[in-house]
Amino acid sequence: MSVALAALTGCSGDKDMADLVFRGGMVWTGMPGWGQATALAVTEGRIVLVGSDAEVGALVGDATEVVELNGRALVPGFIDAHTHFISGGFQLSSVDLRDAATPEEFARRIADFAATLPPGTWITGGDWDHELWGGELPRREWIDALTPDNPVFVQRLDGHMALINGPALAAAGIDANGTVTPDPAGGTIVRDGTSGDPAGVLKDEAMGLVYAVMPEPSEQEMDRALAAAARHALSLGVTQVHDMGSWQSLTTYRRAHAAGNLPLRVYSVVPIATWERLRSYVAENGRGDDRLWWGGVKGFVDGSLGSTTAWFYEPYDDEPGTSGLMTTDTAELRQWIHGADETRLHVIVHAIGDRANDWLLDVYRDVVEANGPRDRRFRIEHAQHLSREAIARFAAQDVIASMQPYHAADDGRWAEKRIGPDRILTTYAFRSLLDADASVAFGSDWTVAPLDPILGIDAAVTRRTIDGANPDGWVPRERITLEETLRAYTAVGARAGFMDDRVGVLAPGRLADLVVLSRNIFDADVNTLVDTRVDMTVVGGEIAYRR
Repeated sequence: MSVALAALTGCSGDKDMADLVFRGGMVWTGMPGWGQATALAVTEGRIVLVGSDAEVGALVGDATEVVELNGRALVPGFIDAHTHFISGGFQLSSVDLRDAATPEEFARRIADFAATLPPGTWITGGDWDHELWGGELPRREWIDALTPDNPVFVQRLDGHMALINGPALAAAGIDANGTVTPDPAGGTIVRDGTSGDPAGVLKDEAMGLVYAVMPEPSEQEMDRALAAAARHALSLGVTQVHDMGSWQSLTTYRRAHAAGNLPLRVYSVVPIATWERLRSYVAENGRGDDRLWWGGVKGFVDGSLGSTTAWFYEPYDDEPGTSGLMTTDTAELRQWIHGADETRLHVIVHAIGDRANDWLLDVYRDVVEANGPRDRRFRIEHAQHLSREAIARFAAQDVIASMQPYHAADDGRWAEKRIGPDRILTTYAFRSLLDADASVAFGSDWTVAPLDPILGIDAAVTRRTIDGANPDGWVPRERITLEETLRAYTAVGARAGFMDDRVGVLAPGRLADLVVLSRNIFDADVNTLVDTRVDMTVVGGEIAYRR
């Protein structure tokens, strides 16, 4: 059974032919109850018909571009609901430490990269993971002699710790002039256990001491990073990103959009501490359009599991001296959430530990009671480690769980040593949240994890860890189906960005954001999902990428 725009029913004449047609494959619409379709037609950037090859064939004219699917799957464009997008563009040309498996390899890569740079140029990026070499935190002594002329600020892959070298330490004025710099609120300066000197690792808000002295990238550097990130995203089938970015990022997106150089859709989110500035900005500029929009504010309750700064009720099993920390003063964050919501901004807040999630759910409940009911779509970013009571509250309070399934495949290698066998049972609780009727949107947290949605799909469906140690899945009862995973990457992602009336499913009238996969994944062995590639990406009816 086909579904078409009423305006095209019974149409005739070449002017009514489709611009772009896909046929001969498996069209997954994401619409419940629609059944199977094999073809789809696009006109003027919108889907006009979903149906059989014969039905869509009636819209093929001399100027129609026809894509023969040859049995491949056509799905809605992937929506990544949580990225650090322009940072990702910079990372593509920065030092890569993601798979450095030994301290020696870690140091060698930084030294090799430093050799390519002029003196004084900062070395950033990194995305290191100390769990790969047994859990020892890196130290600045590993790299100081190798980088005497370049300040180094390389982050752990979760973005909640960074290693700095001596030049960066001096630039930030940490422990300068014979004084001992105190830990800032919400952060930690890791110190040598014998001397008390800074060991080089800064956690959470302590990284701000270095951010304050790092040079801002130029407009040209921001533009290049955006272009690189966009190319990378489109090659992976990502047609829309929600960027947990900055005001400089928003300015960069607007500059690109005005010049016609924004090839995918972007929801640009700014820090919640600046909600009053965004309130004025929206009053003056509106909220954007279908290609670029804003109006969301992002905050933090706590840190991360890998940095032992996620906020739990109980101490960490492997660091019993801490149960994590609040990266933002809770009274201040509560005030920001209330004020932003009162002015109808979209509130999006990071919470990872069980105590952080419960605290945030309480604040969201209180804000709704104070400001009154409406369609506000509160989001909790990551929602990784939940109390059993919290799972039901997401649905009851209509809070979107914005999660990143690849984190389960990554953190599952070592999470149990952090929080023990009981707390991991409600970690990355995809199945439990869906069974409780919660809205779950998926993303990557790039550059914390790879941007590739196929890797996230594999992680959600199989829950295999990346070390191969859990072939049947880590906490396998939290696995979800392929279609549930795709909805989290499409329709629910659209809802999480207030775009669900325009994208997220393949239906007549919707914007034509589409992805052609290299095969029909619905007939494939789930254990081979990771072998799937993106053959074509379409944004607004325009082919933006071909493999």
